[in-house]
Amino acid sequence: MSISASFSTPGLLLTVALTAYLAFAAPWLGKRQYDRLARRRAHDPRALVHAYRLWIAEEWIWLAVTALILALSPGLDPADLGFAMPGHLDQVAPAVVGMTGAIVIGTLLLRRLARSGRAVPGQAAFAELMPRTPAERWHGLAMAVTAGVCEEIVYRGLLIAFGVGVLGLGTAAAAALALAVFVAGHLYQGWKGMVAVTLLGFWLTNVYLSTGSLLLPILMHVLIDVRGLVCMPAPAGKTVGQAV
Repeated sequence: MSISASFSTPGLLLTVALTAYLAFAAPWLGKRQYDRLARRRAHDPRALVHAYRLWIAEEWIWLAVTALILALSPGLDPADLGFAMPGHLDQVAPAVVGMTGAIVIGTLLLRRLARSGRAVPGQAAFAELMPRTPAERWHGLAMAVTAGVCEEIVYRGLLIAFGVGVLGLGTAAAAALALAVFVAGHLYQGWKGMVAVTLLGFWLTNVYLSTGSLLLPILMHVLIDVRGLVCMPAPAGKTVGQAV
């Protein structure tokens, strides 16, 4: 994949500001918000819905800023941010099909495990985000779609283009830096959760760079988050009003 991003001065300033926020402020704020959610959820049945609405609004603001950067930078081609039809599908199709199958089969197995009362591997890292009511589940679905669309465009599309076009990095180095910022945004999940995010993020990055398009990474990201937030039962023994 070849990226030749050229940012205008206003676009560059906005990109630097957004990148700084994502790299330094967002991880700290996310951790603080998650910890507050864990405390509030013990006595506020609307706490998760309110948290989801806040995070959904925040991520769409990121996307709006990205759209403004693109509009202000005539030298920045939409394809530089992944807005293109995927190519070289023969190289990634087996991996995408295999991952999709693994997600579906894994979901069925993990649902059975959860219903038996046993802990679901990895779920503890984001247990407070698990919906327990229909309203929370609908908001979880909206959060999954939002994260798939906004995070892929911003963390992978924009930040890789920034690394190449502004920092002068090679595509691989820019992708690694963008991945590091993406993983930092999941600080609230602890180191074990961040390891899992690193592996999934690396795979999504590889699909993007192989196809030159964010279409498949967005679809896969949405599918992964729907599996985690919507299709899985809440942790065993958890009901509304109980603390972690």
